[in-house]
Order: sequence, then structure tokens, then C-alpha cells
Amino acid sequence: MVEGARVRLRGWQQAAVALGSAVGALVDPRRADLIAALGETTGKPAFERVLERMKRNPEGREILLDRPRVISSNVGHAWDLPANTFGAAYAKFMGSRNFSPDDRPPVRFMETDELAYVAMRAREVHDFWHTLFDLPTNLFGESALKVIEFEQMLLPMCFLSVIGGTARFNDKQRWLFYKHYFPWAVQAGMKSTDLMCVYYEKHFHEDLEVVRRRWGIIPAPSVQQ
Repeated sequence: MVEGARVRLRGWQQAAVALGSAVGALVDPRRADLIAALGETTGKPAFERVLERMKRNPEGREILLDRPRVISSNVGHAWDLPANTFGAAYAKFMGSRNFSPDDRPPVRFMETDELAYVAMRAREVHDFWHTLFDLPTNLFGESALKVIEFEQMLLPMCFLSVIGGTARFNDKQRWLFYKHYFPWAVQAGMKSTDLMCVYYEKHFHEDLEVVRRRWGIIPAPSVQQ
């Protein structure tokens, strides 16, 4: 069961929440709760497709059966792993930014437990993807990762986030993004494996470069901004 009280919305209510969340997120992209609400109220068909893919994939089915949560009590051992491992790279990413895996907002607007879990899983593996693709958490990195997330899940929220994020760039930043990051992100999202069907926690102990090769991960380009 995914924690947090869920709210069942009628059609017009869902549209109102989606619109309000979209406007609010554009005004303040740091509002994770608004971005989450936008993803849920516009993303049901996309999450349903992800759910069906997970059911057809052996590792995806295992995730759905176990329903692992990316929370401190479950991933804290990553901080004790050797430096070359995926888990240690994730711990370094989180620790260097003073992030906590417990900070993700709960799912509120999914109709079933299964869809709520898929939406929560997509939210919680976000930082795993940052680590694997070697993307920073600035506007460049977040916008590029949203392109990859769109390629992987076809969530409308990801497309809208890219538009909103790049609108905040100055001319030079926008040129750099569309010249280097955008084409890389499109290719990276298409070439990697189905990333929602990876049981990341079971691969923490493995070498980072090994899992990158196995999952078809192309790290982000190094571009001077």
C-alpha cells in the first residue's frame, strides 16, 4: 500500500487540478507537490501503459509483487557500499545535495493501488536516473531528464516540464540545451532499456559502469555552460 490519503476526482475536478498545478509549477518549478499533482492528473493513460509493460516483464512483475519503496530505511545501506558501485554513486549524489529519499510527496490522485504504486515508483526512481545518466539537478539536468522520462513513459507532465524549463533559459542556455542536451536525451531515452522494469535496489552492489552498459545508459555530455 502506498502511504497517503488518495482523492477521487470527477472529470472537471481533475481538469481544474491539472490546470492549477501546471500554472503553479510554471511560476515556481521547485514546487514538487504541484509537479506531482500535474503528473498524476494528466498521466493516467501513461501509467496504465507502464503498468502493463511491467506485468509483461519478469523484473517488472517482481517489482509489482514486492512493491519496494525508495525510502531511507530501505536504501540506507547504499552509503556503506564500495565507491565503484551503483549504490555508492547514488549515495554520493544524494549526500552531496543533502537530499533525502523520504522527501517525495505521496500519490493522491490515482484510482487504484496498482496505479498509485506505479506513479510512486516513477517518482522515487527519479534520483536513480539522475545518478545513472550523470545529470545535475540544475535546470539543464532536470529538463534533460524530463526528456528521457517522456521517452520512457510518455507522461504529458514531462513534455510540459521541458517547455516550462527551457522557457526560463536565456538565449545562450536555450541554444546549448537544444544543441547538446536535447538530442542526447532523446537518444539516451530511446536506447536505454525499459527503466521502469529495473529493480534498482537489487543492483546497488554492482559496478556502476557495468550496470550502465547492461541497461544501455549513455551518460550526459560534458558541456561548459
